[in-house]
Amino acid sequence: MADLSGKIVLITAAAQGIGQASALAFAKAGAQVIATDVNAGKLAELEGTAGITTRVLDVLSDEAVGQAVAEIGRIDVLFNCAGVVHSGTVLEMSEQDLDFALNLNVRAQIRTIKAVLPQMLERKDGAIINMATVASSVKGVPNRAAYSISKAAVVGLTKSIAADYTTSNIRVNAICPGTVESPSLHERWHATGDFEGARKAFIARQPIGRIARPDEVADLAVYLAGATYTTGQVHIIDGGWTA
Repeated sequence: MADLSGKIVLITAAAQGIGQASALAFAKAGAQVIATDVNAGKLAELEGTAGITTRVLDVLSDEAVGQAVAEIGRIDVLFNCAGVVHSGTVLEMSEQDLDFALNLNVRAQIRTIKAVLPQMLERKDGAIINMATVASSVKGVPNRAAYSISKAAVVGLTKSIAADYTTSNIRVNAICPGTVESPSLHERWHATGDFEGARKAFIARQPIGRIARPDEVADLAVYLAGATYTTGQVHIIDGGWTA
């Protein structure tokens, strides 16, 4: 695992799932982690963990993000983990669902990047990691129109920023997981009305024979934070789904 001693890492959506696992992994790697989320109750589970400071943050708010970054000060690594998954085809997709997917999955990442990037440019050093998914420009997945549209935009966002700022030593990469065990995944299984059937169907499409653990994705995020010669890339971690 990379040694990130002395690095300041800001993580969004850190209260559960990949975000929570990443907060723990970054702290284990020696970083000072600011774990943020809108869910104060779940976020409190990280309080008292060595190397982790928690902060309630709404990434949909320009004011809240700007204030948080100003108060935190130096940020060496930004991990944009916040996101939402909508089900439905393009014909079933409502304008409201698409707007929310774009706001949380794309515009929130743009918002945090614009807040943090100037200080990284001053130091000529920084790592930005954006959460995307294989259900994007990487692979067509049924019943995920709003989600795939928004996450394809994250891939474009990542490559665009990398192209603009590589000469300033800003590394920008996207993580594209397949299916990852998480509370939100369980909610989607419950929403089908057949939790066990949905679970088995998801597992059946995994060539590796199981669903990813959040800590496996977190390990990739830690690696990318310390990878000094990798930028503008889409890093797929999907158990062979797109092989």
